[in-house]
Amino acid sequence: MKKLFLIVVGGIAAIVALSLMGPLVAFAFSALLVFLGMHYYVRAKSTLAKVFWIAVGLVGIFASISNVPALIGLAAIYLIYVLYKKWNNEEISFGKSPIIKEDDPFTNFEAEWAKLTK
Repeated sequence: MKKLFLIVVGGIAAIVALSLMGPLVAFAFSALLVFLGMHYYVRAKSTLAKVFWIAVGLVGIFASISNVPALIGLAAIYLIYVLYKKWNNEEISFGKSPIIKEDDPFTNFEAEWAKLTK
């Protein structure tokens, strides 16, 4: 029963992701425009070049706002990823954070607080 549920939900998510492939591509292109606008704005020396790259970035921002349905497609692709991991009985994790260290007292705050208040 659990495998049937995973197949049905995965199939629906795949259909949603495939049907929103157009907005996903447009969203990626608009994100590229925003990135290029920001990147070249910082590097530009003249005022005219800065105005041009601001305009490119704004076009990218407005295009990405118009492609909001692509976020549903991204959620469907993430759901397919999670279902694939569940199907293979793998743990879903993004790895350890490089910022948090094992001996950091803030990772286990309750235990450290108990030591200090005794």
